[in-house]
Amino acid sequence: MKIIVQGLGRMGMQIARKLAEANHTVIALNRSPEPVEQAVQYGATGAHTPAEALANFTAGEPVAVWVMLPSDIAETVTREWLTLLPQGSTIINGANSDYRKIKALNGDVAKAGMVLVDIGVSGGVWGYQNGFPLMVGSDNKAAVDAIAPVLDTLAQPGGAWGYFGASGAGNYVKMVHNAIEYGIMQSIAEGYRLLHESPYDNIDMALAGDVWQHHSVITSWLNDLTRQAVAENPTMQGISGYVAESGEARWALETAQELGYELPAIQTAFDVRLKSQQGEINYATKVVAAQRNKFGGHNLNGEGAQPNVK
Repeated sequence: MKIIVQGLGRMGMQIARKLAEANHTVIALNRSPEPVEQAVQYGATGAHTPAEALANFTAGEPVAVWVMLPSDIAETVTREWLTLLPQGSTIINGANSDYRKIKALNGDVAKAGMVLVDIGVSGGVWGYQNGFPLMVGSDNKAAVDAIAPVLDTLAQPGGAWGYFGASGAGNYVKMVHNAIEYGIMQSIAEGYRLLHESPYDNIDMALAGDVWQHHSVITSWLNDLTRQAVAENPTMQGISGYVAESGEARWALETAQELGYELPAIQTAFDVRLKSQQGEINYATKVVAAQRNKFGGHNLNGEGAQPNVK
């Protein structure tokens, strides 16, 4: 399949590479030249402007564009594409966007005679190797079926994808996923803090984590990454304990409030992150920062954090 992948950051580069190496025709679009040059080495065609990217299509040919940019930028870029693409084109929003904004954006895309597909992408910096879990929403199921070859490739070898319904549903499912992630990360981190600050001298935290990984009830990828982190840096030296929040848990809590119920575990984990940004740090918040670095490549000390995302 021929597709433009715009935004060659940590996730976008993995997507462009995985597709190009599977013999999809990938046009890798990015403003800065170095990532484009890297994508070309993986077999993609490079482009630095939308015009350069569209030159790879015949006039009037419907185009598929995967926008893999931060959510605040992705919405603006999507609207820009509406003035450039022919009718019948498909725009894929791969950002962790607020599902409510996606539903509003979808109306403008439909008015322009195009289709918006929202895809929540998980898997972190390991998606290229392990396969991505992809959560898909769109009012147009036929458009989702048309891009299924791309989704199948990105899910290989151990990922998966699912279509969850109307516009915004993909981002909604991803929002819930990330809210759950907040609670699990905080719980695991607090457990390792109990090991680190226990009444017993020199408990081997990495060994405990390794034992837990062998079919215990808390066996998980997050526990395995935490075990690795404490093995490498038992005291969390050099980690500030500042934990960023990217928006999804906040939106989940707002949605639950709108629906009339509470999410106490997720609320608490969210509040811990906010407090860490104001200096309330401890061993557990340092572990959470280390977890984020392990699965997502996020900076250990909060660089690029987005506190108070609305």
